[in-house]
Amino acid sequence: MPPRTHHRRTSISDVARHAGVSVGTVSNVLNRPDRVSPGTRERVEAAIAELSFVRNGSARQLRAGRITTVGAIVLDISNPFFTDVTRGIEERLTADDYTLMVASSDRDPEREARYLRLFEEHGVRGVMVVPTADSIEHLLAVRERGIGVVLLDHPSPVESVSSVAVDDVDGGAMATRHLLEQGHSRIAFLNGAHSIRQCADRLEGVRQALADAGHDPDEALVEIPVSLDADGGEAGVRTLLDAPGPTAVFCVNDLVALGALRTLRRSGVSVPDDVALVGYDDVTFAAELATPLTSVRQPRHELGRRAADLMLRGGDAPAEHVVFQPELVVRESSTSTTR
Repeated sequence: MPPRTHHRRTSISDVARHAGVSVGTVSNVLNRPDRVSPGTRERVEAAIAELSFVRNGSARQLRAGRITTVGAIVLDISNPFFTDVTRGIEERLTADDYTLMVASSDRDPEREARYLRLFEEHGVRGVMVVPTADSIEHLLAVRERGIGVVLLDHPSPVESVSSVAVDDVDGGAMATRHLLEQGHSRIAFLNGAHSIRQCADRLEGVRQALADAGHDPDEALVEIPVSLDADGGEAGVRTLLDAPGPTAVFCVNDLVALGALRTLRRSGVSVPDDVALVGYDDVTFAAELATPLTSVRQPRHELGRRAADLMLRGGDAPAEHVVFQPELVVRESSTSTTR
């Protein structure tokens, strides 16, 4: 096998030599084409095409003194919730001619740190991050190096770092109250790792609502640990069916609820007549399922847009902490007519 060759990136100097002009002339063609005669401009543009030259955007931004690239690190871009949040960020940034770089941490602190380094190397103006852990010391260090930081879908543990979040304790509580109102007194909660802030807060809301209604949470709640995807929902329901008891299932997100619904139907369990089901996030597919899913709605696009707003204010603006309130959207998966 022949050795792999590594091709050097074509520079503006390469283009200038190929076209037989100065570097300044190439720069004018790229940035001020009206200053270059048509014949010279055509020669430079031909050289650019022949050499497949792509200008270095980061270097250009630094020379101009205006950095227009921003980074975002979410837990899992394949989750429709984070896709919609990112869309909100992008829409806001595009309005001011900013460019967005997106990465998934996959809930891995080392992966998060690696992307932070990569974004710094690319000279981003700032980063919006869904932290993988409660400690944000590494993000404070990034900010000390002159890069803006906004916590996304996560309240800030320090006053000086701006954040945008949703009240997930209240979201967990409202889902539980709804199931209690439907006559369910024993509830299964398919939940992710407690180290994930959203999972811990939603669990706290579930337990609060049960206690407020006079139930012992340790008796009325069956928590089943799952991965935060449809496979996790399927595995969680199989565990539940092996040890029946709860008549309602609350899922930590809609992907988990999708897997749960699929497995319940395959097992001959009627939703909602045998088991009520509630998800979280109210992503687009929730209303389109064969049995439309009751879900706790988060303002996904607005979450992203507001985070981008805070990022674009600049480092001299005082920190701001935005907390949105969730909303329960009731559909057929939790409202049995026979109960």
